[in-house]
Amino acid sequence: MPHLDRTPAPVNNSPHVVIVGAGFGGLACAEELGGTNIRVTVIDRHNYHLFVPLLYQVATAALSPADIAEPIRRILSRHPNIDVVMGEVTGIDLAQRKVMLADGSFVPYDRLVLATGSSYNYFGHDEWAEVAPGLKTIENARAIRARLLMSFEQAEMCEDPARQTALMTSIIVGGGPTGVEMAGSIAELARHALARDFRRIDPRAAKVLLVEAGPRILAAFPEDLSNYARRKLEELGVVVLTGQAVEKIEPGGVTIGGRFIPAGTIVWGAGIKASPAGQWLGVETDRAGRIPVAPDLSVPGLEGVYALGDTAVLAGDDGKPLPGLAQVAKQQGEHLGRALEASLSRGEAMPAFCFHNRGNTAIVGRSAAVFDFGKRRLKGWFAWVLWAIVHVYLLVGFEKRVLVTMQWLWRYVTYQRGARLITRDAPASPLGQEAQPFVEPKRRQG
Repeated sequence: MPHLDRTPAPVNNSPHVVIVGAGFGGLACAEELGGTNIRVTVIDRHNYHLFVPLLYQVATAALSPADIAEPIRRILSRHPNIDVVMGEVTGIDLAQRKVMLADGSFVPYDRLVLATGSSYNYFGHDEWAEVAPGLKTIENARAIRARLLMSFEQAEMCEDPARQTALMTSIIVGGGPTGVEMAGSIAELARHALARDFRRIDPRAAKVLLVEAGPRILAAFPEDLSNYARRKLEELGVVVLTGQAVEKIEPGGVTIGGRFIPAGTIVWGAGIKASPAGQWLGVETDRAGRIPVAPDLSVPGLEGVYALGDTAVLAGDDGKPLPGLAQVAKQQGEHLGRALEASLSRGEAMPAFCFHNRGNTAIVGRSAAVFDFGKRRLKGWFAWVLWAIVHVYLLVGFEKRVLVTMQWLWRYVTYQRGARLITRDAPASPLGQEAQPFVEPKRRQG
């Protein structure tokens, strides 16, 4: 079958910019190029833009997938110069300047922007992904939600107290923002939303374990904020295990420190790796698979090719690689979009990107969050309110902002969660009858 040109509209003599990936970076770049004389094609394997920072709330029944996703075509529909192609990229033909798609078609480009994001890194144990899914896709979030809720349903029908305890045990691997937010949200779900709904079990007795191989959780935050987050999690009943690496994950539990801990739900959040974009280009990447880029976000040695967000690695003012945060990708996308427009329309040189830190944040639980602005730090209720404001602002579309705000307000007042639907056949991981439940270690005094 001959390869077909999938460019939706004629390029004619106008420059054609192809953006692969409609995440924060790719979408921001496209928006900046919207309304110009430059032809733009956005390629994504999904037809929606996903607000990944709130995906953990889908996994814990606080929000529905539609609350944090918006069709790409709807977002960009007001820009007649932007076309959207739903397809999976399989490679780049650098000589012919073509983006190759899985169906055998292609999209030609004059400038190429790679904003393909990242996935979770299981550090050589990809087989763990089936048992311990991460939080990068709607499918995984729904699977976690179904497994979590099904564990309580199975515990309700179980006659063995030890097995009940094991089914109501959740283990989150990784003490970064995702792991902390997930652990706090599961604890609140069990202790509040589910507390009155069961008759034979007490969901408030559910155990939530947060496992971190490093010496403390939220390692990217100042130590005082990390300590505050740990204290708040423990107040919610979360057992925080630091300095302990996961040795094995299998259906039904996790092995830590030579001991098997049975669990009904296991969630992975211990590290990320970039998409295979570096392989498409045939360039050398860093250990996480990210493409090294020049200050103007171009890929050295490849004319007209750029990378941003989690796909790229670029040092900040402190000499350290910029973190894989939504604000980094969004700022890079906005910068690159403006720079490409100025370069292609007026022949201006591509300027260097400069990151402006808007602060790093993580929510710990109800009325508790941490916010690191560098020189200034916030924690507690005010940080929690600021976290909510920032995340609502970053949602795409006025409708989504109103819906999420109203649901958060209702949830805050009633402690309820309305997205508690088990919509797929995802029973809890099988637990051996002989498995002994986890017993919380005694905390050190002082």
